[in-house]
Amino acid sequence: MAVAGCGSHAARILDRDGATVTEADALVEVEWTRTLDDTSTARVVIHPQGDCCERLGQVRSWRHRLVIYRDGEPVWEGPVVQVEWGYGQVEIFASDITAWLARRVPHTSMTFTNADLTEIAEALIEDGFAPDDPGHTVSIVGPARVRGSRTYTKDVGQTLDHLQDLAETGIDFTAVGSTIVLLPEDWSASIGRLTEADMPEGLIVAEDGASLATRWVVAGDDEGDVLGTAGGADAYYGLLERYLEQTSIPDDASATTAAEAKLRTSRQVPVFIDTQNVTLSPQAAVNVPDLVPGWCLDITTTLTCRTVTQRLKIVGVKVSEDGGSGDDPGSESVQVQVAALSETVG
Repeated sequence: MAVAGCGSHAARILDRDGATVTEADALVEVEWTRTLDDTSTARVVIHPQGDCCERLGQVRSWRHRLVIYRDGEPVWEGPVVQVEWGYGQVEIFASDITAWLARRVPHTSMTFTNADLTEIAEALIEDGFAPDDPGHTVSIVGPARVRGSRTYTKDVGQTLDHLQDLAETGIDFTAVGSTIVLLPEDWSASIGRLTEADMPEGLIVAEDGASLATRWVVAGDDEGDVLGTAGGADAYYGLLERYLEQTSIPDDASATTAAEAKLRTSRQVPVFIDTQNVTLSPQAAVNVPDLVPGWCLDITTTLTCRTVTQRLKIVGVKVSEDGGSGDDPGSESVQVQVAALSETVG
């Protein structure tokens, strides 16, 4: 059975051509994250030894990539976006591969008619990287089963913004290493089960009314020429309406499909288990590299006034390790953020 364990990290800096610039031979702090529908980040602090200092002095933003390993397995990589050289240490900040898409625009005008949203997302990504590919792959876990039409104009808008608009209406994406994973928004495959024993610092069962909506209005523009709606007054909650504008949606049918997708993910009872500030026990029955946003955990809590056994979607992961000081040997911390699905499991 897999367990979280107490991992040990290593890191290296790679050039655009794949050559190693330097190994982080004295890594004293490391932190890496994974994020759903957004760009994740990482940070390392290195105390250079020998000629490592000279090599670290050559590290440049966007030219070089940071790669992080946990127990010898690659868990994170992306372009360096900031470097700080201090006395006796170098601190490097990086963002995952989607950061390049935040610096790209559509290179051709594209029109999609009644296409699955994962197909549109893949085309946006491939177009974004086409003129200058840092080395990427796209993995489609499954079709979104949400279809629609979209229009994109050459040189208009950032590619990542267009991808995040799609993530508002029926898909999810996340970066794992050099791979961008696309998956349906209702993906509910579980990678493990946790209880209070796996979160010894405690947890909070919360009800978040901000996530609830019983009717959605999606517009293709602010003039109301393209408009779609879904839902209405709920017998229990009453009427809670939300409005979303996406200029890439060209017709009413696609706007309606987008509204229906938004409704599916927001009309559920807004109960979630807050583990954002809780560190998993090393004995927790999960494999840390498998904690990928978009997948789920089954979490059971019986120690609060509200007993819940619920399948929750991973939306964020944060792993950090410090080398300690003095008599403190340092330690690893693994934190997971989860959000509610419409599905409840026993």
